[in-house]
Amino acid sequence: MNTPKDRIINTASGLFHQQGYNSTGINQIIKEAKVAKASFYQHFKSKDDLCVEFLNARHNYWCDELTKYVSKKLTTKEKVSAAFDFIIHMNAKENFRGCSFLNILSEISADQNNILAVIQAHKNSLRSFFKEEIEDELLAAHVYLLFESSIIESQLFKSNEFVEKSKEIINNLL
Repeated sequence: MNTPKDRIINTASGLFHQQGYNSTGINQIIKEAKVAKASFYQHFKSKDDLCVEFLNARHNYWCDELTKYVSKKLTTKEKVSAAFDFIIHMNAKENFRGCSFLNILSEISADQNNILAVIQAHKNSLRSFFKEEIEDELLAAHVYLLFESSIIESQLFKSNEFVEKSKEIINNLL
């Protein structure tokens, strides 16, 4: 269903992802979502509350897609490698826009703890994914750090070069 709340979240998602959090104003979201200002404030007390909702929705989408992407693989090595293929898939789909969570992290202030908590929860979920797949905790942390840096480097250089190199490193480690 395409309720005003859905339109606000979908519009904000696109704008936050493409323009950034700080460059996107409430008035632009209201205008592009085709909702009244009162409707916006009926659903969200502030832009930060909308950001939390966006990040929670993004987390659910991203984790569901990652799970689907690796679910057909049988071995740990195949699943971990597929997780890096998922980065390549998302880079193609979203034109190397990178991680929504880290993009917003770079824009928030120290007192926006509600947004920070959602970002940390997302990253902890990803860390748990690798811990569950890889029994060695130190190796799981290493793979997680390679995964995160692969996303950042691919965004920076608009290239999957470091994703591919990370996959090679991981195949050697596993």
